[in-house]
Amino acid sequence: MTQAPRLGMVAGEASGDLLAGLLLQGLRARWPGLKSEGIGGPKMMAQGFETWWPHSKLSIFGYVDALMNIRELLSIRKQLGTRLISNRPDVFIGVDAPDFNFGLEARLREAGIKTVHFVCPSIWAWRPERVVKIKAAADHVLCLFPFEPEILRKAGIGATYVGHPLADAIPMEPPRAATREALKLPESDTVIALLPGSRKSEINYIAPALIGAAKLLARPGRRFVMPVVPGLRGLVEPLLGGVDIQLLDGQSHAALAACDLTLVASGTATLEAALFKRPMVIAYRMNALNWWRMKGKGLQPWVGLPNILAREFLVPELIQHDCTPEALAREAEGLLADAPRREALRQRFVQLHELLRQDTAQRASDAIATLIGA
Repeated sequence: MTQAPRLGMVAGEASGDLLAGLLLQGLRARWPGLKSEGIGGPKMMAQGFETWWPHSKLSIFGYVDALMNIRELLSIRKQLGTRLISNRPDVFIGVDAPDFNFGLEARLREAGIKTVHFVCPSIWAWRPERVVKIKAAADHVLCLFPFEPEILRKAGIGATYVGHPLADAIPMEPPRAATREALKLPESDTVIALLPGSRKSEINYIAPALIGAAKLLARPGRRFVMPVVPGLRGLVEPLLGGVDIQLLDGQSHAALAACDLTLVASGTATLEAALFKRPMVIAYRMNALNWWRMKGKGLQPWVGLPNILAREFLVPELIQHDCTPEALAREAEGLLADAPRREALRQRFVQLHELLRQDTAQRASDAIATLIGA
C-alpha cells in the first residue's frame, strides 16, 4: 500500500475518545494523509476524524442502561456496518466499547475487512468467556498492559503490547504549580479533586457520595475541584448543596495536575491519577441490579487499575455499599495525614508510568501496518 490508509473507527464515551484521539495523533504522524470515520468524540475530531454518530450514543453502563437503549444501539450498529461494508476501509479499529464493537467487528471481518480491537477487555479480571467473542471479532488486539498478549495468544488471538498512550501523553513530573496558577488555586492550599466519572449514571450514583465527602473534609485551607463533562453540569450543580466546589468544564488532567489527593470513580481516571502520581481513594456505585449481576463475576479482589497492575491494594477501594461520604472522608484524611505513605505511593506510580510508557503510537502503527501490508 503506497497511499495513506483509510480507517473505520468506533470509540464510546470520554475515555475511549481520549485513547482514540491519542492513537490517531500517532497514526497521522506516520501517515499524514490518513482518513478516519465512524463514531467518535471531540478528541478524535481534533485529529481530522469524520463523525457519523457522536460517541455519546455509546455512553451507557451496565445491563439496565443497555436494555433501555438496546433498540437504538442495534440500529446504529447495523447502519454503521452496512455503510462500512459498502465503502470499505483498509482496516477497522474498535476502541474499547466491547459490547458494541465485537458484534460489528465480527460482521466486518466476515465481509473481508481487517479488524483491530484497541484495548483488551479485562478477561483477566472478569467475564473470561469473552475470549471467544474476541477471537471471532478481531484479527489483532492492541493491548495496554504487558501481561495481556500472552493470555490472548494462548487462545489463538494475535496481539501486541503497545503500552498505554496516556503514559506517553502525561509528563513524568506533572506541572502542579503552573496548573494551580491557571486555575487560580493558591499554592499553599490543599486541593482535593473529585472525579465522579463521565456518564450520567455515574453522576447520579457516585457524585453525591463524593460531594458528601467534600462536605466532611471541608475546612480552611482546603479547596475542591470537580471536572464535569460538558453537558452534564446541569446534573451536578443541584447536588452541591452549598459545598464550595470549583466545577471545571472537562479538564480532568488539570484537576489531577493541581491536586494533592483525588476521590475518583473506578475506571480509566484511576490510571490517570496514578500517572499524575496522585494519592487516591477509588469509589464506585451503580444500579442495584447491575451490582447484583456483576459482583459474583470478579476473578480477583481488586477493581481499580492501579491496584490490579500492582497486584495489591496500593490505594483504598470503596465500592457500592462501602462507598459512603463518611468512609471516603475517613480514607482521604488518612492519606492526607501520612506523608511517608504518600511518598511510597508516588514512587510506585513512577514505576508504573515507566512500565506503561512504550511509545504506543509507534508500536500500534507498526502492528496495524503489518496487518494491512502498508
